[in-house]
Amino acid sequence: MPESRIAHPELAPEGHRKIAWAWASMPVLRLIHEKSKGSLPFKGTTISACLHLEAKTACLLKVLKDLGATVAAAGSNPLSTQDDVCAALVEDGVLVFSRRGMDSSEYVENLRSVAEMNPQILIDDGADLVALVHEEMPGIAAGIRGGCEETTTGIKRLKAMEKEGILRFPMLAVNDAYSKFLFDNRYGTGQSVMDGLLRTTNELLAGKVFVVAGYGWCGRGIATRAAGLGARVTVVEVDPHRALEALMDGRDVRSMEEAAPHGDIFVTATGNIRVIREEHLEKMKDGAILANAGHFNVEIDIPALERLSLKRENSRTNIESFQLADGRRLHLLAEGRLVNLAAADGHPIEIMDLSFALQLLSSLYVLEHPSLSPGVFAVPEDLDRSVSQLKLESLGVHLEILSAEQRAYLASWKE
Repeated sequence: MPESRIAHPELAPEGHRKIAWAWASMPVLRLIHEKSKGSLPFKGTTISACLHLEAKTACLLKVLKDLGATVAAAGSNPLSTQDDVCAALVEDGVLVFSRRGMDSSEYVENLRSVAEMNPQILIDDGADLVALVHEEMPGIAAGIRGGCEETTTGIKRLKAMEKEGILRFPMLAVNDAYSKFLFDNRYGTGQSVMDGLLRTTNELLAGKVFVVAGYGWCGRGIATRAAGLGARVTVVEVDPHRALEALMDGRDVRSMEEAAPHGDIFVTATGNIRVIREEHLEKMKDGAILANAGHFNVEIDIPALERLSLKRENSRTNIESFQLADGRRLHLLAEGRLVNLAAADGHPIEIMDLSFALQLLSSLYVLEHPSLSPGVFAVPEDLDRSVSQLKLESLGVHLEILSAEQRAYLASWKE
């Protein structure tokens, strides 16, 4: 068994306090844990994860261990890793390979460390772990039963691998589960991005022109919360359906070229590369704030921003200010990384309770269905619905039940 690789083991007490606070607001994960712990469904299974290592994620990793698994985790983002939480996890018997601020080479080495555990299950965030196994460790892939992926970006990558015929094991698309994109992507991203922006800048949103690039579920959530705080929201889209939806939701819809001179705050949420480019940066007003809510820090063209600037300085924690030749200053938050996790604590606890429950149940499903062929699969509908049902159960909310007459009516073509 390898040794964990973390930065500050002495911070474990604070990590335990954070985890305890999160656990108290995760009733769905607690219910699954309570119902399953007697049978130890993951006994004898090694699970390797690449996730944002903060308190809510720690609750998932601890449940997996309590249900019998050997668990190894690498951080999926250098600025979302919380060293105190990592230290607490190590004390609780989870192998951890991460530290806040790790560089790219450390990040890849940490991925290798969790892959070298010869896992049967992978839990990924962005598909970096899956990609590394395929590119560098094909021998390990033979022993992997499957796994799950929780991000839009990761699903896109996995589907590209599937299309090329190189994906060697089944992966459940947790991100595409109805209860995931409806709640996590919309309500979770919407609130947590506002948290990151406000915590970092301490600026007023009311009256500001707030530009959201991308009107998928994440973009809708961000736009809704920004509008609720009084911002004037502009949406930039490439899809005509989503653009029309944004327009009918009361948003101003423009191209990025049109929005660039008017925006006060720009947030990207597309999963694509160079959404904000040099020609846009050249048109932005003095003091414009740039943030990213997509998985990778590629949506804002940071090399272009660096080329245009004569001077750079850290104005506040997680704010780097770039002074351009004409004196304008553009402010980049959290190095262009996920602003809600790099500059705040990520999604609300209750939201991640649902998402982590989906990841846990998806991992169990893969383990219990060894006949699944390689590919990207939807989370089974009954599993997806069960998470929302457990949440309602925890809140004491009761659903209406269809009568036999109503079921027969819905199943018939006759009046």
